[in-house]
Parts: sequence; C-alpha cells; structure tokens
Amino acid sequence: MATLAKAEISGVSTMSLAHMFGCELGPSPRSLVTPIVFVLDEDAAVRESLDLLIRCQGWKPETFASAQEFLNRPQTLVPSCLVLDVSVPGFNGIELQKRIAIERTDMPIICITTRGDVRTIVQAMKAGALEFLTKPFDDDALLNAVREALERSRVTLAREAEMQELRDCYASLTRRGREVMALVAAGLLNKQVGGELGISEITVKAHRGQVMLKMKANSFAELVQMAARLGLARTRPKEKTASPVVFSLLPSRPH
Repeated sequence: MATLAKAEISGVSTMSLAHMFGCELGPSPRSLVTPIVFVLDEDAAVRESLDLLIRCQGWKPETFASAQEFLNRPQTLVPSCLVLDVSVPGFNGIELQKRIAIERTDMPIICITTRGDVRTIVQAMKAGALEFLTKPFDDDALLNAVREALERSRVTLAREAEMQELRDCYASLTRRGREVMALVAAGLLNKQVGGELGISEITVKAHRGQVMLKMKANSFAELVQMAARLGLARTRPKEKTASPVVFSLLPSRPH
C-alpha cells in the first residue's frame, strides 16, 4: 500500500489515490455507529490523503485545519479517535492533547509530526498519546494505531453507558431503598437492617425486593457489585453499639 508520503510527493489526483487504495469513491450506506476518525492538521495535502485513507477503511473521516475548529465541534457518542499534528498552529500541541484527554476521555489520540524530537515524543506519550508517528509514516502503521484507538474508544463508551444506566437505576430508588441497599450490600441480615433503620423485617424484605427489581440485579452478589461500583462505601458500627450508620453517598438518617 502506498505511504502517505508517496501520495503527497507524487501529487496524484484523488481519483488516482482511490484506485491506488482499491476503493470506490462516492456515497455508501453507513450505519449510525460508524466510527469517526478526526484529523487535525494544517496541511491540506495531509488532510486530503488521510481523509481518503480513512474512508477506504469504512470509517468516517472529519478533518480540521485549526484546533479551535475542532474544539468547536460537538462531542460524539460513537467510537472515535483523533489524529493530531502536535505542531498545529494557534495551540501548543501537547497542551491541546492534555485538554482533549481530560474533556474527551473516550477519544484516544494518535500524534503525528514532521520533526519528532525525543522531548516532544516523551511529552506526548506522558500526556496519554496512544501512538506517536513521524512524517512520512507508513499507512499500515497509522491504520493499526487507529484500529486500536477505535477499539479503546468503543470499550470506554460501553463502560460509560453501562455506568450511566446503573446511576439511573439507583436514582429511581426511594430514600429508604437506598439505605436498605447499602446495608444489605454491606452484609447485614434483614433483621439487622430493620434494627438499624427502625423498621420491621417484613418491611426490609419488601424494600429489598424493590431494590433488586429497580436495580435489575439478578442476584444478591450482583447487587453487591453494583453498590461497590456506585461507591456506596459504608462504615459498619461495631457489635453492641448504638453508633449511627454512616453512608458516604446516602442522605442523612431521618429523625
């Protein structure tokens, strides 16, 4: 496969590049979950070459000439990654990379540059760059990095969606249901939960059933895992003491 450098130097047309890469130009049906590969590079020739290369892999390319133009683009909820020229004008490339890494955690970054000095490479990798490539680079090296980046993005988005669903389920619980969940997840028996909350064991069982239902937990073990993921840490009082139960993320106990 021709390298990016060869495509730039030869000055061949877009149609020639399409033939070179063995893909057809023109619209093609895409699913709503087509991964997006963002390209931020001031060089128009680089953007055009990468646009075609990315498109030929079945991904959706979006190219930008400036950092501000990219930052103004609304965040996406599909697997994505950014191919970033660290020498992009108007911004310090490494600082921009750090900002993107914080604001868009689901978007891995692949850094590219014309001059890859050791200091810049080290800074980029410390800032979380998945890969650092120096122009001219081989197409396969970039494509392999993009594949890995998109897979990481997919996994991150899936985890975030799962965590959001978990938070939504927890938010649907009543105040008492949250208290019961924290206590039973901490290992207390229904009778002990009732004693700490001042309710009957039968009432505890009723609340526990509702908690299992609303949290969509198939087993007690799964409910315990959910409580841990939600950070429902609880300090359990010592035996034979009237010390109040402390819930780190729960509302205060009613008087």
